[in-house]
Amino acid sequence: MSSVFAIPDVVGSAATDLAAIGSTLNEANNAAAASTTGLLPAAADEVSAAIAALFGAHAAGYQAIGSQAATFHQQFVQALGASAANYASTEAASASPLQTVVQDLFAVINAPTEALLQRPLIGNGTNGAPGSGQRGGDGGLLIGNGGNGGSGAAGKNGGDGGAAGLIGNGGAGGTGGVGNVVAGTAGTGGAGGTGGLLIGGGGTGGVGGANFFVNGSGGHGGAGGNAIGLFGSGGAGGIGGAGDTTPGVSATGGAGGNGGSGGLLYGTGGDGGNAGLGANSSAGGSGGAGGQLFGDGGDGGDGGGGLVGGAGGNGGSARLIGNGGTGGTAGDGTSGSGGVGGEGGNGGLVLGNGGNGGMGGNQIFLPGAGGAGGNAVGLFGAGGDGGEGGGGQTVGGLGGAGGSGGLVLGANGATGPQGPA
Repeated sequence: MSSVFAIPDVVGSAATDLAAIGSTLNEANNAAAASTTGLLPAAADEVSAAIAALFGAHAAGYQAIGSQAATFHQQFVQALGASAANYASTEAASASPLQTVVQDLFAVINAPTEALLQRPLIGNGTNGAPGSGQRGGDGGLLIGNGGNGGSGAAGKNGGDGGAAGLIGNGGAGGTGGVGNVVAGTAGTGGAGGTGGLLIGGGGTGGVGGANFFVNGSGGHGGAGGNAIGLFGSGGAGGIGGAGDTTPGVSATGGAGGNGGSGGLLYGTGGDGGNAGLGANSSAGGSGGAGGQLFGDGGDGGDGGGGLVGGAGGNGGSARLIGNGGTGGTAGDGTSGSGGVGGEGGNGGLVLGNGGNGGMGGNQIFLPGAGGAGGNAVGLFGAGGDGGEGGGGQTVGGLGGAGGSGGLVLGANGATGPQGPA
């Protein structure tokens, strides 16, 4: 038994292209017909008349053949277009019963739990509607991701992401609503949903709402969701929303959201979100803690720039075995001072290195210091290096202190270099 594979869209596109080619040929034939079929004799003698009649007869014959070819071409295009439609309808007819069977099967499986707990057994949670700030629906009790939170209306917070069931990832938090003349403040991003009880990562925190109204501050980023099961990484914190950047106003950019923590057996902590820009700054979010048994801490988010640069977020710490996260880079200062780099997270209680400190923010006269390196608080591990100081016009910022090494074995971290001048 032979099989035929066809893509209806490609067949339909080919029919359209052939129709366009036929139209072009017909236009060329029609344009040439008048000058070739009505050829006048070059002179009044019999030879010239015979030559003109001969060429005219050839032209008329060509036009007759061209007309027959155009008819065949039109029939072929119609047949090709009809076959594309037939392929498409056959494909739809073949897919629809299977799709209906699957939907009916899931409906039967999910009916008891939806009736008792208003939650499916298998399936993803519904997303919150845009502009509603609704929380995302929870995923299926057995398998399913949480739904994403709905974005917030003007000045309202974004909805939190829904939680996963046994296996699945938490939903992302919704974006905070923008600030304006009527709403005033911008909304905070929604928190990410928690991961599954067995496997699954936390959802990403929502972005804070922007606010470019005069003296308006941006909304804070939402916190990343935690991985509460055995395996899974924490969600990243949301980015802070931008605020009014006009010099001299008190508006701030939104702070970055903190990262979520890793799972019980294994999982990395989520990275902290970066702070938004504004006339005045905010700090980056802290990285989430690593898993209870294995897992590195998340990196800190970067601080925002402003009059005084925002501090970098601290790196997340490991718990039993794992490395601390790196501190976030501080924001640059315009006329105040550069921000201080985030501190590196601590290593695990048994094994793990401390995270490196973040870089200080730049400022012409008062550059920021680098963040301190994290400590190796366990038995084995090296301390994190201090972060480099921010750059200045005449002198750079001081480097951060290095972290201490492990109790049994491990070198201390190096002091960070002074910033460039």
